[in-house]
Amino acid sequence: MLYHIHELNRTLLNPLVAWSGAAARALSAPDNWLSRMPGMDRVAAGYELMYRLGKDYEKPTFNITSVLAHGREAPVVEERMIELPFCHLVHFKRCSDDLDALMELRKDPKVLVVAPLSGHHATLLRDTVRTLLREHDVYITDWVDARMVPLAQGPFHLDDYVNYMRRFMTHLGASKLHVISVCQPTVPVLAAVSLMASAGEPTPLTLTLMGGPIDPRKCPTQVNDLARLHEYAWFESNMIFDVPPNYPGNGRKVYPGFLQHAGFVAMNPSRHMTAHWDFYENLVRGDLEDADAHRRFYDEYNAVEDLPAEYYLDTIRIVFQEHLLPLGKWFVGGERVAPEAIKRTALLTIEGEFDDISGLGQTAAAHDLCTGIPRTRQSHIEVKGAGHYGIFSGRRWRDIVYPDVQAFIRKFHRGK
Repeated sequence: MLYHIHELNRTLLNPLVAWSGAAARALSAPDNWLSRMPGMDRVAAGYELMYRLGKDYEKPTFNITSVLAHGREAPVVEERMIELPFCHLVHFKRCSDDLDALMELRKDPKVLVVAPLSGHHATLLRDTVRTLLREHDVYITDWVDARMVPLAQGPFHLDDYVNYMRRFMTHLGASKLHVISVCQPTVPVLAAVSLMASAGEPTPLTLTLMGGPIDPRKCPTQVNDLARLHEYAWFESNMIFDVPPNYPGNGRKVYPGFLQHAGFVAMNPSRHMTAHWDFYENLVRGDLEDADAHRRFYDEYNAVEDLPAEYYLDTIRIVFQEHLLPLGKWFVGGERVAPEAIKRTALLTIEGEFDDISGLGQTAAAHDLCTGIPRTRQSHIEVKGAGHYGIFSGRRWRDIVYPDVQAFIRKFHRGK
């Protein structure tokens, strides 16, 4: 019922939000004589702030149209390689009309970036992808908003997530593939590689796990405490709602994006309040560069998607409450997830010093589980001064983390 009330309120507020946006544009237009009246800059700024606080945020685009690769500018085209009900496998194909340049691009290591299914869209990893494209052939998991998936497509469990990853890695040729998993998918990706190894199937050349809850018992954060302090039934009763009839997924049970967004904001409310006030002040001062930076950040941050209820509840129970992976008690499709079966794949874990989502040690715990991988094929990076997002986006990612990731991939790509 809460989801239906949310949609009703959104519908009722839409005219006011649209009017606020139109008023902001009109009152800040240089050719409008009203914009030159005293105090009108504050009125226009107030209207735009109201508009941005109330507007709907659609899924952003990656907008990666070209990249500087091997000293040449290469156009980039997005291709959907596989379309499954809950996820698309997207390829960022680099192009060139120079045969030598094209052959050089084709020699680059093939990398699958596994984006989180945890609220934000895969475009949150835009900077990750853009940086990797300099020297890698990049694919990404592009998750579908659960409210857009018709009920007839059936449920989506954490087991299904693992099977999706296994299918994608097999399709791309696991024996020549490098996998980078960011945050939440570190768990199902490690499970998928473990099951592939146990079955005697080819596994990726390298596996990079970044800021994920392999063992959430280590250095617990607010996210871990939420799952620990509430019973499983509490999440069923308070976090799961039916998709309203105005979406293709009408009737599907989901963990709604607007609830996730409220949780994100609640973790640092003062930071967001300050950011919005600074945005208002920047508009009044005419500091358009900082105002545009605010718009870009919140266009991404405020764009959230619904999660399938089955998957969300499975994650709460299996990952955060029962800790089945580190305890060696997780079974997928009747097969035990055994990270110790992985032998060929080189393992790199990355953590941020100030990560408030996955605390220090949670990702590094993978090394204790993957006992079949020789220590010479294991590596760990702790990024000083970095929070959760800093290990895969921004200056620290580009200048500090990426060079080590690139070197790790090249080392074991050459030794394949």
